[in-house]
Amino acid sequence: MHGLTRETITEAARLVYQVMPATPQYAWPLLSERLNCAVWVKHENHTPTGAFKVRGGITFIHWLKRTYPGVQGIVTATRGNHGQSLALAASAAGLSALIVVPQGNSVEKNNAMRALGGTVIECGRDFDEAREEAARLADVHGHYLVPPFHVEMLKGIASYALELFTAVPDLHTVYVPIGCGSGICAVIAARDALGLSTQVVGVVSTEAAAAKWSFEAGAVLQTPSADTFADGLAVRRPIPSAFAIYRTGAARIIAVSDAEIADAMRVYYTDTHNLAEGAGAAALAGLMQERPAMAGKKVGVILSGGNVDRTVYARVIA
Repeated sequence: MHGLTRETITEAARLVYQVMPATPQYAWPLLSERLNCAVWVKHENHTPTGAFKVRGGITFIHWLKRTYPGVQGIVTATRGNHGQSLALAASAAGLSALIVVPQGNSVEKNNAMRALGGTVIECGRDFDEAREEAARLADVHGHYLVPPFHVEMLKGIASYALELFTAVPDLHTVYVPIGCGSGICAVIAARDALGLSTQVVGVVSTEAAAAKWSFEAGAVLQTPSADTFADGLAVRRPIPSAFAIYRTGAARIIAVSDAEIADAMRVYYTDTHNLAEGAGAAALAGLMQERPAMAGKKVGVILSGGNVDRTVYARVIA
């Protein structure tokens, strides 16, 4: 479905490594002890933007400049990590970046996007409304509207999964958070490209479970709201092109509550002294929920990002 080969992912990885090194994957003994299985954490909290999305921004902007040499700027909608990724890559390429976030978005993520060269505009009640405003602004300014999911982004994001699977090819299961779906699709693409039999399990929030509902129904469904503090998971409706990949490539999708996510954030801190944002801790929360089924197995969890506001983290850790 995704059409990505080992060669295309390796080629994309080369572009990514011009900007950042590969991130580590570690098997933390305390985590393994706690969960009664060998737990490998993929540390996407250790990128230049503190999240995995930066990889896709690099490859996407590279493609955009090649395909549309006259492009002056981009517009996109985000809750933060996608926007930081594009602000970094667009600025490096000499493009302007207009980034639309919903009202009340993470102050620290907004500040980071501005520091990376983006112009941040607050509009809409949630991500899905911010997307509508982004489309309008792209029209007004004649800028390229960057979608939340695109095959050229997927190639770059798949480089993290290639690193993980190359380092640990015999994983039984990998847990991946699902927002717009680029992370889980990248893991599926890399697994397929390498011909591995690893099961891929998507993790959503109980408060934004559209991907799970859609997966189980076999058709795109949407939720009326997406009210979770894990902003990277706060999506009301799956992206159809991403859904097409994970509906066939994922083993299952499970939902975790905000309380389970907060618990996983604390566990990351206690057992590994790593900072995880809500969405970043969701995969571990999923494994914690399925602990009995994973006993004795070798399991991967994607720590997709660490960009959580200090006030939110202080509440969780207390």
